[in-house]
Amino acid sequence: MSEGFIPPHGGYEKLLSYQKALVVYQATVHFCRRFVDRKSRTFDQMVQAARSGKQNIVEASVASATSKESEIKLTNVARASQEELREDYRDFLRDKGIPEWPKEHKYARRLAALCRQENADYETFRKGVEHPDPAIRANVVLGLVKVTHFLLTRQIERLEEDFLKEGGLRERMLRARLEARAKEAEEAQRRGRRKR
Repeated sequence: MSEGFIPPHGGYEKLLSYQKALVVYQATVHFCRRFVDRKSRTFDQMVQAARSGKQNIVEASVASATSKESEIKLTNVARASQEELREDYRDFLRDKGIPEWPKEHKYARRLAALCRQENADYETFRKGVEHPDPAIRANVVLGLVKVTHFLLTRQIERLEEDFLKEGGLRERMLRARLEARAKEAEEAQRRGRRKR
């Protein structure tokens, strides 16, 4: 048997969803420190939603070794946290009377181009996520949240497809055991032939 039944796992740093979720978390911490009362529940909830969006991707990636179900569930929790955060940023914009950028807005198009940049990290978006104008800052972070949500949705769809093709741990364990038995039988046959 060439490989065990526990597949490669971890490696979440390479996931685009994690990379964007990390930027969202860092940007949200900066945003909340600047524009949200630190003593308010909103401050804690936004930071925690951003953190949950990132941490659940990490946990899902590690859990994937033994439970595809856990991986899918945790990835969905990350997506739900991004959805919650998206609504918080929209609330901020509504409360301040600031319009949300449509896709065709020139800054939204610029943000989309930056999001497609390979190895984009916090530095890539710093100018926007630390902009002194709350309209720009909130819309940039909101745009990043939308991208992260989209990436997580695609990731969940892929996880579902992979599960249907490959199954979970029990199926891999059974296949590994059957392969081991077949190899043992083959070895026994070879030994029997040599004795003749």
